[in-house]
Parts: sequence; C-alpha cells; structure tokens
Amino acid sequence: MYKKIFYIVLALIVCLNITAMVPLHVSAEDVLYVYGPGGPYPAMKEAGEIFGKKLNVKMEVAAGPTNQWVEKARKDADIIYSGAEYMMTDFIFAMEGRIDETTVTPLYLRPSSILVRPGNPKKIKDFPDLFRPGMKILVVNGSGQAGLWEDIAGKDGDIETVKKFRKNIVAYAPNSALAKKLWAENKDIDVWLIWNIWQIANPDLADLVPMSKKYVRYRDCGIALTKQGKDKELAKKFYDFVQSEDGGRIFAKWGWITPKKK
Repeated sequence: MYKKIFYIVLALIVCLNITAMVPLHVSAEDVLYVYGPGGPYPAMKEAGEIFGKKLNVKMEVAAGPTNQWVEKARKDADIIYSGAEYMMTDFIFAMEGRIDETTVTPLYLRPSSILVRPGNPKKIKDFPDLFRPGMKILVVNGSGQAGLWEDIAGKDGDIETVKKFRKNIVAYAPNSALAKKLWAENKDIDVWLIWNIWQIANPDLADLVPMSKKYVRYRDCGIALTKQGKDKELAKKFYDFVQSEDGGRIFAKWGWITPKKK
C-alpha cells in the first residue's frame, strides 16, 4: 500500500517538474518568421522583442539583402517588411505569389539625410554644399535608395546640379550595409548620403546634417502578411502591433516619422 502511494507521489513530482520546465501557452506554432531589409531592422527587431515577451511568442526577425533570405522566406515567412514602396513590389515578385497583396500597408517614413565625419570637419550645412569641387560622396544605389541622389539633385529640373553632384560621387554601394562598411574603411570619404536612421543606429560612425525642406525626400517602411501568415492569429496581431501607438513609439525612437495625432 505504502509502496503504491510512494510511486504515485513520485510520478506527480516528475510531472510537476516537467510542467515547470515548459513555458505556459507556448506551442510549436508560436513562432513568427519576419523578413526584410537592414534599414528598418533595428526598429522591427525591437518591436518583435517587445511583442514576443508580451505574448510569449518566439520572434525570428531576419534582415539583409533579399538574396540572403528569400529562399527560406518562401517556405516559412509570416510577415514581410520593406524599406520603400518599389522594394515591397520587388518582394511581391520575389516571393512568387506568397504575399497577400491586400495586406500591404505603408507604416512610417524616414527622411534622407547627410551623414558627415564626426565633428563635421567640412562644415556642411545643407545639400548645395555637396556640389563643392573635391567633395567626396558615398551613395547607395539600391536597398530602398535606388535613384535617391538623382531625385534630390534633379529636383529643380537643372541638369547642371545633377552633373556637379555626380562628379563628386566616389563610391556606389549596392546596399546600406556595404555602404556602412565602405564608410568605416575609407576615412577620406566626406559625405554619406543615406537615411537618418543609419546615423541613429550608428552614432559613433557619423554626425547627421538634416536636409532642408527644399531637398529632403522620404521613403517608407511597409509591412505585409504572407498568405501563410494571414491564417495565423499571432501574425495578424503583430501586424496590428507595429501599426499601433506602441509600435509607433518604437519606430520613432529609431528615427522614423510617425503620424501626428489629430
């Protein structure tokens, strides 16, 4: 009799210990897979961390050039985020029909900015200063910034300003991550034309010179559910979370412009 009771108690203890080791409300399905470019990544990653802790969800937020993640994303992506409208369109094609196009939503904007060496040794104040002879400029020719420098330099319809700016470009990077590497390795480059968010994420690498209203340009971070993600309640909740006031505060912290309260 006592022996039987002993084994029952032992079995209960084992069960309780196993239960204590497993987080409550977590199943094999409570993992969300999110993919996109590097620019919005710091904000999206933090949003994922906060959302994951709040709902006890494992968040896998990946970032980088499309060719590094698209093959895996075709298999498991729940959410795709972008760094420009044309980029989201490219993702729709790259994902081969797996994105639910009805869910594509622009989230927040970020402004083009002039990044300079710490202390701003060339005393740059605005975009026209970049036309000075001998100025060495780094631009990104892709990754949400295709055509950005041309949009700014040619905004007045004056081909001479485009010529002056182009003459000062010393490096073209295919994406922002490689631009960051070029900037760090080539100290003779004076200016890095990119979004403000890269200086906020890397404050020791550069100082930021805001562009005046006349020259500044904006592009957005967008988000979309995949057809797989649309069937997941948690994916829809994260999709809503990044659009909420809480999500907006996270993005604002990383330099994104959020809608003004009416």
